[in-house]
Amino acid sequence: MSPPLLLPRADGSLAPYTPARRAAPAAVSGPITSRIAYAAVHVVADPLADVNPTLDTALDWEATVAYRRYLWSLGLAVAEAMDTAQRGMGLDWATVKELVRRVQAEARRTPGALVGYGAGTDQLVPSDRVTVADVEAAYEEQIGFIEGEGGRVILMASRALAACARSADDYVKVYGRILEQVRRPVIIHWLGDMFDPALAGYWGSRDLDRAMEVCLAILKDHAAKVDGLKLSLLDCQREIAMRRRLPAGVRMYTGDDFDYPTTILGDGTHRSDALLGIFDAIAPVASAALHALDAGDVARYQAIFGPTVPLSRHVFRDPTRFYKTGVVFLAYLNGHQSHFRMVGGMESARSVVHLAELFRLADQAGVLRDPDEAAERLRRVLAVAGI
Repeated sequence: MSPPLLLPRADGSLAPYTPARRAAPAAVSGPITSRIAYAAVHVVADPLADVNPTLDTALDWEATVAYRRYLWSLGLAVAEAMDTAQRGMGLDWATVKELVRRVQAEARRTPGALVGYGAGTDQLVPSDRVTVADVEAAYEEQIGFIEGEGGRVILMASRALAACARSADDYVKVYGRILEQVRRPVIIHWLGDMFDPALAGYWGSRDLDRAMEVCLAILKDHAAKVDGLKLSLLDCQREIAMRRRLPAGVRMYTGDDFDYPTTILGDGTHRSDALLGIFDAIAPVASAALHALDAGDVARYQAIFGPTVPLSRHVFRDPTRFYKTGVVFLAYLNGHQSHFRMVGGMESARSVVHLAELFRLADQAGVLRDPDEAAERLRRVLAVAGI
């Protein structure tokens, strides 16, 4: 047996830790039926590409696509090219187009595969001269490409719109024109400024009550073109309040990585489907919990999901926008990629203390597929930090 790990603590000391080796739930295959459950999925960087990692994008395409196959095999849907894939933090529009082509081709070959693609405006060069019309054109370009490939659209929040909009009326105008054009219903993504500071004041107000009213009005006016709302405000009570007011037929997709067991389970009258970054990191556990819910075994659902909540809250702790580092670190620990490198050099966005605690919480939650192998992989990262 390997010697105990020495994990760094915030005070600079090292503490021995012996993995608990908590048994992970047995893998369950087949579709999930009681909820739609999207995992917002990461991309795998090519660690050997001779590029500047802070300026250029190079992906390991086989490892990236293989991870999508893995998620589909667990009954999960894939939310592609979203913020988890580092949109706006290293993944550029040119690479996104190739990603859509490859993943959509794989989805066609995979029975039952469900995938949605993030459409935004990140091809716009930031400038004071960017107008609302420019935002509309950028959305139209990305939606047109995704739909042209046969893909479903997840309409992402726009940094450019947040920067140039003068009032809520501009949001109503842009979303109205875009929703009139889409070929089939889309998921609208409300991403809070804890995930992206550039989105502060989205929907025309920093007052979340007012912002919610604008969003609800847009959903009501265009309900036939909206599959659902993906709410990422890390506010369980606001999500519960908002989903009660959604138009008939419009789903609430929880984006609450702090309280997803509660929002997904529901209150007996209303419930949330899911579109979550944490489902990338805890995919087999999420699949097992949701299959238990399919079977009506709420106690097992809660027993499986409960231990993952402290892990998720750690991954998404402030500054929340750097959660992608924890997601990719878990993929590395679990052997889904051979390295801990990220697009944009974002592997450096979290401290070694944070990563060590992430390992401990993942071990306690039964998320590590092979705790001994994960511990060895962690040792390599700690060694780079001088431990």
